[in-house]
Amino acid sequence: MAMLWKFMRVAKYSKTALSPKVKVRGIPTHSRYSSSKTVPSDFSANTPCSNTVELFGKAYPQDDYSNVTEKILSKVGKNLHNTKHHPLWLIKEQVKDHFYKQYIGRRGTPLFSVYDGLSPVVTVQQNFDSLLIPQNHASRRKEDNYYLNRDHMLRAHTSAHQWDLIHSGLDAFLAVGDVYRRDTIDNTHYPVFHQMEGVRLFSCHELFSSIKDGEGLQLFEQGHRTAHKQECHTMEAVRLVEFNLKQVLTKLMTHIFGDGLQVRWVDCYFPFTHPSFEMEINFQGEWMEVLGCGVMEQQLVNSAGAQDKIGWAFGLGLERLAMILYDIPDIRLFWSEDERFLKQFIVPHIWQKIEFQPLSRYPPLINDISFWLPSETYSKNDFYDLARTVGGDLIEKVVLVDEYTHPKTKKVSHCYRIIYRHPERTLTQDEVHRIHQAIEESAVQELGVEGRF
Repeated sequence: MAMLWKFMRVAKYSKTALSPKVKVRGIPTHSRYSSSKTVPSDFSANTPCSNTVELFGKAYPQDDYSNVTEKILSKVGKNLHNTKHHPLWLIKEQVKDHFYKQYIGRRGTPLFSVYDGLSPVVTVQQNFDSLLIPQNHASRRKEDNYYLNRDHMLRAHTSAHQWDLIHSGLDAFLAVGDVYRRDTIDNTHYPVFHQMEGVRLFSCHELFSSIKDGEGLQLFEQGHRTAHKQECHTMEAVRLVEFNLKQVLTKLMTHIFGDGLQVRWVDCYFPFTHPSFEMEINFQGEWMEVLGCGVMEQQLVNSAGAQDKIGWAFGLGLERLAMILYDIPDIRLFWSEDERFLKQFIVPHIWQKIEFQPLSRYPPLINDISFWLPSETYSKNDFYDLARTVGGDLIEKVVLVDEYTHPKTKKVSHCYRIIYRHPERTLTQDEVHRIHQAIEESAVQELGVEGRF
């Protein structure tokens, strides 16, 4: 399920949308059972002889959908969630440890298997079609995703592996990995972040065996879809699946954040679950959304070969949990190599309480950029992508502060405010000026805007 489509994330640039010289090598891993292997990163800028991008030993020809930048490709295979003592690794291990100990199968082994080394390169069919996401759904747009070409992309969510894992015969699993989305730039958004997917399927016996007089209850019926259930599910089955889902997630969040945690559920919409919910927790007096979940669409479950089962799915962001738990103020810090940040998470065991000490808060430098838009095909995410790739992690935030339409020509002008702040040192006005000027020049060359500099 891995994340709310209405919370799409993030951005980056290069001289062209994807330079033909980009080449990334590595060996992907695919595991049927509990896996902690990773996809290695070996980024190289050697120039191949054809207009392709190579990832993990496979070449992908570019076409009119290709929009992955060199900056983004340099992140592929970093696997922060599998880097020991990294805060994202700590969160992943805490969730994994909880599920391993809390849910035991019939043979005394963990009920849930874990997959944290699946390749981030997926097909469009895996990322969208297998999840029943309509062809015209907004989540498919180039403006919001990183496409290698029309058929392949960097996964936008770990849900891209849902169908394959169910089809392989699994009915309880966690899938963890890096995901890629284009969106706004601020201290909580980054074009690469990390998600955990959870799925659990139930047979009729598994769901009703503990219910008094449950022998006559059924999973399926020929009914009507309502706000509370799918047309093929019985109300009894949906209520029990929903109860189990909320109980599992409440236990998880209480285990991570402590006893007495307040939780509330908000009805929402996801394309591949119904009914669907957002989970919010009250942490230190503030309500925060932490994950999305719901009863899986039966059509998806059936197509994967589990026609006799019903199930739930959830998706959570590791950065989101880590920022709340450790009070980390800026999502860019997760990519930091500064020892002052990293050494704070070297602890003897994963459950040790960590009092995060913020790095020095360096002063921001602010510059505006204004230009006339080229056409109706312009997207704000194109500029965010460009700005962040030119400026890298020196850019803390980009905000559209003004939009103006000329009364005669009807041309539209945008003014963006770019806030530069390095998380580890003080920036000089000279270096920011050079970066800002490079963004101006690149916007004209790459996006076709008319500068008002």
